[in-house]
Amino acid sequence: QVQLVESGGGLVQAGGSLRLSCASSGRTFSIYRMGWFRQAPGKEREFVAAINWDSAYTYYTDSVKGRFTISRDNAKNTMYLQMNSLKFEDTAVYYCAAGAHVPVPSASSHYGYWGQGTQVTVSS
Repeated sequence: QVQLVESGGGLVQAGGSLRLSCASSGRTFSIYRMGWFRQAPGKEREFVAAINWDSAYTYYTDSVKGRFTISRDNAKNTMYLQMNSLKFEDTAVYYCAAGAHVPVPSASSHYGYWGQGTQVTVSS
């Protein structure tokens, strides 16, 4: 089993920045790919970004490209999401996810482990 705990969410004005963290524990050696998803009120959960275990490949949804950066520090078993130039529409609960076999980075069903989520609220 793998446990994931997100932190770093909060309230920020539009144009501001936040950095989310996802700390993992347990059988972390089994993780191949990790990702961030978000869910706004009344909307379905959507893919934000993903990263391979060796950080060789990263993936982003179009709406965050150039503004968000995903990274991971395997020595600390922690993944990050640096969010800059935040917009009102980025407001959502952000979830960390991890999986041992994730052929499609944007497919939530391919991730076997999830955190509890952290709220990000961007005021306009």
